[in-house]
Amino acid sequence: MSKKIYDIKPPKIAKKVEKELKEFLGEKKNHSAKITAVKKQGRHKKENRPIWIPASIVGAAILLLVCVFLFFKLPKATIQIWPKVDVLSFQQKITADKSAGSIDNTQAVMPAKYFEVIKNASQDFPATGNASNEGLASGTITIYNKYDPPSLLTLKAGTHFMSDSGKLFTVAQKVVIPAAKKAGNKITSGSIQVKITAVEGGESYNIAPSAFIVPGLKGTAYYYSISAASTKAMSGGYAGKVKKITDDDIQGAKDALVKKTTDDAVLALKDQIPADYILLDSAISSNVASAGTQTKSGTVADKFNYQATVKASALAFKKSDLDLFAKDYIVSQMPEGKTLLDNTLKVNYSASLVDVSAGKITLNLDLAGNIYNNIDKNSLSLSLLGENAGQINQAISNSLGENVSKVKIKFWPFWVSSTPANQSRVNVELKFE
Repeated sequence: MSKKIYDIKPPKIAKKVEKELKEFLGEKKNHSAKITAVKKQGRHKKENRPIWIPASIVGAAILLLVCVFLFFKLPKATIQIWPKVDVLSFQQKITADKSAGSIDNTQAVMPAKYFEVIKNASQDFPATGNASNEGLASGTITIYNKYDPPSLLTLKAGTHFMSDSGKLFTVAQKVVIPAAKKAGNKITSGSIQVKITAVEGGESYNIAPSAFIVPGLKGTAYYYSISAASTKAMSGGYAGKVKKITDDDIQGAKDALVKKTTDDAVLALKDQIPADYILLDSAISSNVASAGTQTKSGTVADKFNYQATVKASALAFKKSDLDLFAKDYIVSQMPEGKTLLDNTLKVNYSASLVDVSAGKITLNLDLAGNIYNNIDKNSLSLSLLGENAGQINQAISNSLGENVSKVKIKFWPFWVSSTPANQSRVNVELKFE
């Protein structure tokens, strides 16, 4: 029987073939994936494997470079030199002048500056004198004149009347006592009333009505013919103590206030002086412009006021100007080839002449400074490159000789025994301690 040939597979056969084909293809795909995974895993293991030989070579190269760098960069040498120091001293004079504008070394003149302060002061002072504060008793008396033959009697001002208790009073003005009147054998006394005042203060003169006589008439014919009497008690007498101003009070006030005002003026003057100026006590001048009081000696008062005006003036000069002059002077006197050591300059001064009004101060100077022989550190360090300690000491001894008192050499690190070839690694230090 002839076979049938189908151009199109039946559905069942087609599905079976398709299933088998998928399974085959799936297994092949899985197999390929496994192979790929294995390859990748192998490659990953390869990448993570340490490369020991190249890293060691690089490390050794770096270490070598570091050693070379340290060999050339670490070594250094410090050469400490103690130069021999001499003291140079001089005595000189200089004038500080307010008319000078700058330092003149040839004329030995430097600028000075004038300062001035005026102080006014007023103060109350107590009176120390004692005085009596008295009230004089006074009153009226009637003077009787019974002189026979009748006649007028004139008493001068200041005539004393004495009471029967012994108290004295006076009349202030001249008194004319009328004459008596006579009629037969009968005489009527002439009379006049006058005011009398006690010669002393005090309550004891406030006497009751009394009889009076005129002591000055004793021994004359009028002594028993002239009499007086008061009809009322005397009044106004009292006594007390009060303060009064004395000459010593005024002089003491002047001395005290002038001194205080002068001190205040000088203190204010010093406050005006800048910190960089030198002010000598002998260059301060003060004078009293005015001093006095309007109260007179003998015035009764518990206190009085005193006023004073004081002017203080001074000359001062800059410390920097003095130091500069001193330094320049010492440098000008130094031997050739010497250097003045910094911070060793000493300047002592004292005033020999001061005239504040003229604006001049003359100073005596004692100058001193330490000097040493010039040492060119740059040239010296250049000449010592590549030298060991012995060679360095010998070279310094040959070039500087007795101008050096001590040398100390330091190499670093510890294995270095000579100065580097690089001058920047050789440090020359001058020591003066």
